[in-house]
Amino acid sequence: MSTKKRILFIANEMSPYLELTEFSETVNKLAIKANENGFEVRCIMPRFGVINERRHRLHEVVRLSGINVTVDNDDMPLQIKVASLPSARLQVYFLENEELYKRKTLFHDEEDNWFADNDLRTVFYAKGALEIVKKFGWPPDIIHCSGWMTGLIPFYLKNVYKREPVFIHSKTIFTIGENTFSEKLGKGFIPKALIHPSLTEKDLEVFKPGNNQAMMRGGATYADAITFGAEDVDKKLTSEFTKVRGKKTLLYKADSDLTEYLQLYHDLAG
Repeated sequence: MSTKKRILFIANEMSPYLELTEFSETVNKLAIKANENGFEVRCIMPRFGVINERRHRLHEVVRLSGINVTVDNDDMPLQIKVASLPSARLQVYFLENEELYKRKTLFHDEEDNWFADNDLRTVFYAKGALEIVKKFGWPPDIIHCSGWMTGLIPFYLKNVYKREPVFIHSKTIFTIGENTFSEKLGKGFIPKALIHPSLTEKDLEVFKPGNNQAMMRGGATYADAITFGAEDVDKKLTSEFTKVRGKKTLLYKADSDLTEYLQLYHDLAG
């Protein structure tokens, strides 16, 4: 049996598939570097319609087909596609739902209007990613989340999924990145994010503003460690999370060779 420590990267974006901020390239480099340094690595991201399936050689994972994810009392199908990361022997899994993600724009329509269902898309991605890991039966030692759409994941792991065997020993890292949207997820966001009867709106208080800052704050609040993924990070978040008692923190370094991330992974994995 493999004794390698396992790292799962859950991200909004990852080079070369989707590049919205500079951290997309960092996720790529971190996955490859961890893979080359004795970790077993897998990656998860949404299968947005702008990702070229043919160019990146995505194909459906039949054994993971037939999963439904329930959000706001609505069962929605989740398909999984996979690709091998170029120049590395590791797999990237894409969460696909035709209704939610297969648009030719990301979060705004052609007239730059914010999609009204971005709240649903966010909750579906967070819950869907964790449900797929359960389906894998692949217990990660480290779950490194980046991008505002992953902000709910550390919270769900500390609450809804904390007794799931696959996550019992998982430690989470959340990367605070630059703000990428100015809108709000809306009044329906918190009710949709209540994915389990044990949760109350008070539990999700940190996410209630539904803006970019709140998603980053929520992810960092519930993660076991925090990193900063850009120089231009919200000043309030920088002040709030640079030094948090009981949490390891990595500040942003423009020319980093990422070895400090490897050390952080080793420290958390034990």
